[in-house]
Amino acid sequence: MIGNVAIAVVLTYGGYRVLHGQTQVGVLAAFLLYLRKFFEPMQDLSQFYNSLQSATAALEKLSGVLDEPPGVPEPARPTPLPQPRGALDFADVSFAYRSGRPVLPELDLHIPAGQTLAVVGATGAGKTTIAKLVSRFYDPTHGAVRLDGVDLRELSDATLRRAVVMVTQENYLFSGTVADNIRFGRPSATDEEVVEAAAAIGADGFIRALPEGYATAVHKRGGRLSAGQRQLVAFARAFLADPAVLILDEATSSLDIPSERLVQRALRTILADRTAIVIAHRLSTVEIADRVLVLDAGRIVEDGTPAQLVSGGGRYATLHQQWRDSLV
Repeated sequence: MIGNVAIAVVLTYGGYRVLHGQTQVGVLAAFLLYLRKFFEPMQDLSQFYNSLQSATAALEKLSGVLDEPPGVPEPARPTPLPQPRGALDFADVSFAYRSGRPVLPELDLHIPAGQTLAVVGATGAGKTTIAKLVSRFYDPTHGAVRLDGVDLRELSDATLRRAVVMVTQENYLFSGTVADNIRFGRPSATDEEVVEAAAAIGADGFIRALPEGYATAVHKRGGRLSAGQRQLVAFARAFLADPAVLILDEATSSLDIPSERLVQRALRTILADRTAIVIAHRLSTVEIADRVLVLDAGRIVEDGTPAQLVSGGGRYATLHQQWRDSLV
């Protein structure tokens, strides 16, 4: 009688009633269904546990970094610097990344407030090291770096970061909108000030052409923008910050010619009325400087205006001629 009579099996799960009939096949299907309902939460729980383990490991590493004592500690009683002018002095500065291998041996250098200084030289000559010392990523092994006569070691981090801004070859854009990334230069800036900063360095046109203008999401690491556009956003950020000292470390080296021309126009605006240190291999960027230093093994071998050094027949003149020949 079982083979001919339909068997109605009513199963209830989570508020739903599922009717299975037609012999023992229906019973098996119901069993498999509820077996799946049982294992799905277990699978979700195991995936959550794996994520929790990864997060715990990452937190331990992050805690280790945060617990590491800073290599450039803040002063106990920082010296105030309410209105920095931007004058920089390297007083008998020596620096070595490794003991016994000095990168800068006894450097003496004065950069007046408002001067644009270009630093050129072969790889390893010490150009980027100068930028890192001014930004106080490191402290000198000997001597002092001073801003407006105050040793950088006597300034608080907040004061120094407001006074000195560095723009590098690879500028990090955060996930968020174009306006958000520009506003990192000065978080309290209004929307109008953000637009003014972008317009001042020539970025307003391409930003307004984006699908949502200043509200366009740039995606992770600014992947939605080209290299030249990311660099213009970084310049707008620096312009909005309005630092007394601006450092450009190979800021145009990764750009193609059209992008470089856009950035060159922005540079003339952003460098006006502030102290600037420009580190570049492309002499098109150096041409806008008031003064050029040529470094060799951490020592200054030439110092003068671009015109003076070109006519002097020295190392800069050779570099300049090689650059002109490369354009032909």
